[in-house]
Amino acid sequence: MSNSQSGGAKLWGGRFEQETDAWMDDFHASIRFDRRLYRQDIQGSIAHATMLGEQGIISDADAKAIVDGLRGILADADAGRIQWRVDAEDIHMNVEALLTERIGEAGKRLHTGRSRNDQVALDTRMYVKEACGSTIARLKTLAETLVSIAEKHTESIMPGYTHLQRAQPVTLAHHMMAYVEMTLRDIERFGRARESADVMPLGSGALAGTTYPLNRHRVAQLLGFSRVSANSLDAVSDRDFILDTMYACSVCMMHLSRLCEELALWSSLEFRFVTISDAYATGSSMMPQKKNPDAAELIRGKTGRVYGDLLALLTTMKGLPLAYNKDMQEDKEPLFDALDTLDGCARVLERMLATAAFHVQRMARRASEGFTNATDAADYLVAKGLPFRQAHEIVGRIVRECAARECGITDLTLDELREFSALFGEDVYDALSMKACVERRNLPGGPAAGAVEAAIVQARAAIQAVAGQYDAENSSLA
Repeated sequence: MSNSQSGGAKLWGGRFEQETDAWMDDFHASIRFDRRLYRQDIQGSIAHATMLGEQGIISDADAKAIVDGLRGILADADAGRIQWRVDAEDIHMNVEALLTERIGEAGKRLHTGRSRNDQVALDTRMYVKEACGSTIARLKTLAETLVSIAEKHTESIMPGYTHLQRAQPVTLAHHMMAYVEMTLRDIERFGRARESADVMPLGSGALAGTTYPLNRHRVAQLLGFSRVSANSLDAVSDRDFILDTMYACSVCMMHLSRLCEELALWSSLEFRFVTISDAYATGSSMMPQKKNPDAAELIRGKTGRVYGDLLALLTTMKGLPLAYNKDMQEDKEPLFDALDTLDGCARVLERMLATAAFHVQRMARRASEGFTNATDAADYLVAKGLPFRQAHEIVGRIVRECAARECGITDLTLDELREFSALFGEDVYDALSMKACVERRNLPGGPAAGAVEAAIVQARAAIQAVAGQYDAENSSLA
């Protein structure tokens, strides 16, 4: 079945004497991208028609004909049997024109008490609610993979870095759990974005509501909204919920990019901390030895694209007077692009992590180099009664000496250490081992195995709570 309505007359054309220029038709139309909203548009129209019938605004017979017709269109659209038309401009008018073609005069009553301004706000809010739920599900899977890696490596020591310089020893588990925390915050951020979209705008009309006795709360109930909009002007011109979602996408992409930057570094010969699966790497057309971390680099690069989507809509919205303006048609393409890009990146990153091989022995060797136990040497002297600033200065001189001799702190003999401070004793070597340096940091949030294991338990509980809250709402997007 196809949409065979003849072109020509616009549903809004009564005021116009001339036909729209063909170039204007194409320029003006949004059906190429807003057809993605067909499910939301049809579901919203079913709820609206149901309410119109219940309120006696249209007859029960017309309401039933409209609902049945819309359900048929939805089934055909899901099956790919609808060819959306550019000359019908957008998804709203495509659906209404097709409905009228199928059921006749009753179809013309669907738009009673409604404007495309509040209709598109409704469709987009429904879409964002679903998209945030799907994104949360994707991020939950990523968080679970990160936690699974952490569970295997609570005692796998690696160097922690500041300024990309070796700083103090941590564990691979502690490092991965840092990204779990970021991902959990991303999930919370998308939860808040979903909440900001959970406002039912239908009934706001073009900008000033309607004279019909609409039951807005009934429509909200039918569509699963928790509340209705409080101001008709704001309802049709608000795109904050989209900006909230795109901001959540941008921050999440920043987190993915940071992790991908580390994977790219760690997979280099200079680090050799990880081997990325061949499935997520590529070679060089010229240099046969190359194995490039292209998946990680692409995710890193696509972050700028998502930032651009956010900035584009912020710029579009910044100078608009109330209420609706055609500029706001530019909201959906960056929204769709940001969500699609994030979904693809998170999907690839999760699989890349799940198939990566971490070289823990090499990590441990690198942790033992570069004086990562220097802070612990200072803390050792503090425990012996020396003020920290004095201990810091003494250990700094020890490091300078060791750097000149190309050796580590524990490579010095006890007599050599005592030349810097008589407080050094035989116990210093055990105290400055990598394992001891990590395990002494057994406070909440620290890298010791016990602390990380507790963090893993907390993270798993948080992930499970997310599953209970959002899994029922997940939808696959067109």
